[in-house]
Amino acid sequence: MWKKWMVCVLTLILSMPIVACEVNPATESQPAQQSLPYRMEVLADQLDVPWAMDIASDGRIFFTERPGRIRVIQSGKLLPEPLILFPAPFVSEGEGGLLGLVLDPDFANNHYLYVYHTYKEGGATYNRVLRLRETNNAAQIDKVLLNKIPGSSIHNGGRIKISPDQRLYITTGDAHVPMLAQDRASLAGKILRINLDGSIPADNPFSGSPVYSYGHRNPQGIAWHPATGILYSSEHGQTAQDEINRIEPGANYGWPVISGEQQKEGMKTPLLQSGDTTWAPSGMTYVSKGPWSGQLLVANLRGKQLQKISLDSTRPDTVLKAAALFPDEFGRLRDVVEGKDGTLYLLTSNRDGRGDPREGDDKIIRLVPI
Repeated sequence: MWKKWMVCVLTLILSMPIVACEVNPATESQPAQQSLPYRMEVLADQLDVPWAMDIASDGRIFFTERPGRIRVIQSGKLLPEPLILFPAPFVSEGEGGLLGLVLDPDFANNHYLYVYHTYKEGGATYNRVLRLRETNNAAQIDKVLLNKIPGSSIHNGGRIKISPDQRLYITTGDAHVPMLAQDRASLAGKILRINLDGSIPADNPFSGSPVYSYGHRNPQGIAWHPATGILYSSEHGQTAQDEINRIEPGANYGWPVISGEQQKEGMKTPLLQSGDTTWAPSGMTYVSKGPWSGQLLVANLRGKQLQKISLDSTRPDTVLKAAALFPDEFGRLRDVVEGKDGTLYLLTSNRDGRGDPREGDDKIIRLVPI
């Protein structure tokens, strides 16, 4: 009962147009507007649907543009030539294209980066994970790590990140075939876990399978708590009932059998869900330093806001506070990333066919701690 009441309260909170104000559901609303503890600046503009980014130890910023380019920002300047422009069989249609990107933990030495993209083969649409090798701001495909992930013009998932134990996690959508999410033999509607060379970890929950969790509709964000190592994900619901989930190995998150607050034995319900409103949550990060240290940040597309969620570190299923930041200030937000110095980066997605492009869109916005 307490959990259901908490979800209802937070659903109301996160759908309200509040700016930089926090609400403690355990007590009462605290609506006082606060000054932003960051200096805001536009790092790059006139971008073409940026989807994911990562930062190298040498300070270079690498990011994907959905039509098929990886771009580089060096010394604060966007380089005119892309790192790579993906050729056929790459395809960009609907929600598909060049999506996730992450740098290898040893990028300074091996220059590996990993990407997730949509492609066509035999008339069918798929997604795959590639390893690239970078040299002097140019890259070539080094290895296909995982392919024939079912794809579609919608529901491709696409977020890839490397865990603290150096495994590659991959979010995949249901490819607009909902029951694939319940089929453990399919790679659709899952969170996958592989080694950095593409092999299957021996400690995966299903022997010989990359499947880590299943029953997902269209998960687009993953993040680990920096202290506990607990994994959280964001997921698009069907028109509403978007979800923030705590991910456990081998668990079934219910789609399409249940969604939102619905319950069924053997299936997980979300930590937080949007009720009758729509967030379309995408990229997420757990802030490890700076003014918002310890907060879970989630970029919202349709919600046009940044969610800031405080979870109890001793009770990881308990939400303490929640806030909706920058409502409609930047439009649709696709990703949020933290740099090693505590600087935060927001990627807008107003040119993705579902937004209203503004002057200079799309942009990477930098929030520098004051």
